Amino acid sequence: MINVLFICHGNICRSPMAEFLMKSMVAQAGLSDKIHIASAATTTEEIGNPVHWGTVRKLAEYHISTAGKTARQVTKQDYAQYDYIICMEKQNLREIRRILPNDPEGKICCLLDFSSHPRDIADPWYTGNFDVTYDDILEGCTALLAHLTEKLS
Repeated sequence: MINVLFICHGNICRSPMAEFLMKSMVAQAGLSDKIHIASAATTTEEIGNPVHWGTVRKLAEYHISTAGKTARQVTKQDYAQYDYIICMEKQNLREIRRILPNDPEGKICCLLDFSSHPRDIADPWYTGNFDVTYDDILEGCTALLAHLTEKLS
């Protein structure tokens, strides 16, 4: 089993969008029994809150539900549990280094590092543009799934 944890600032916009989009893609690829996906925040600001309505609405366009998801903060124990700890932007990387200051196994990276155009994924909390965020996350998840599929073969 490969365990993937997506990370963003509050765990209500980008990381749950990546979590549920990736779960859908993994299911369509018939790999749900081989790849486990979750998401978390670097901060406590949104702990216990549901997924942002903009993310819910955008994923609903593709018949993807986020039902039951509430924000949680990443913990030191997550490092042992997850094989990949994938941030949405460089600021998340800086924040996660406070919580997980050591990365001896090289598990921590950014989602779009898997794509051919590495860059940050803009936070729709500030931009209001969930369409652009979705497109970037789809690009990253597509590249990540190709990477994981190769590792599994």
